[in-house]
Amino acid sequence: MNIQDIYQKTIKFAAQKHTDKNQTIPGSNLPYVVHLSNVAMEILVASQKSEHFDIEFAVQVALLHDTLEDTDVTFEELENEFGKPVADAVLALTKNDDLQKDKKMMDSLQRIKEQPKEVWAVKLADRITNLQRPPYFWKEEKIKKYKVEAQIILEELRGGNEYLENRLEKKIQTYNQ
Repeated sequence: MNIQDIYQKTIKFAAQKHTDKNQTIPGSNLPYVVHLSNVAMEILVASQKSEHFDIEFAVQVALLHDTLEDTDVTFEELENEFGKPVADAVLALTKNDDLQKDKKMMDSLQRIKEQPKEVWAVKLADRITNLQRPPYFWKEEKIKKYKVEAQIILEELRGGNEYLENRLEKKIQTYNQ
């Protein structure tokens, strides 16, 4: 299957699952698929600037990265539809709700670091995409915390994808200015 067919199959699956939950981008009425496609766009550009980058795998992970966390999709469903490597990658990108809130991100980052570098790239791309203008209802403290988390992500995943690391670094510097 070519990358265009992989992209179309995957985005339709993810868009339907997020739409079933009436999920929108926080602080907007935009469908959540806009976020997913933005993350995938970062991955597509990064793949052109990175050697030995499995774009088919990475684009699927990018489009599916929030399905376990935010929809009714199960690991088994992802595995059956997209294969075990993709399902494992999405699981690594999913916060463990059994942990205390302050432990969730570092746990996920540790699991991401056990995955191929394309998964690291998806996490970097996700945070790049999320460093747009904060939702109108976020308080200053939450904005500052989100920026600190972005810096932690950058440091923990350094060496995963130089292009996306540079993009994230610039986004952190200009976030909320």
